[in-house]
Amino acid sequence: MKIVRIILAFIVVGTGLLMFSGCKEKSPYDTSIPWSRPANWENQLPGVGNPGA
Repeated sequence: MKIVRIILAFIVVGTGLLMFSGCKEKSPYDTSIPWSRPANWENQLPGVGNPGA
């Protein structure tokens, strides 16, 4: 009976660890691609912009 209790304890601890090691919830602004949003200087004509900035 002692071995059954040890096996059951391992199963319970293993299940608990799996449940607490899940992924965090992503927001809509989180992406895995860093270039998903254009940079500040993009969408401008070359040579036309803010020369003082």
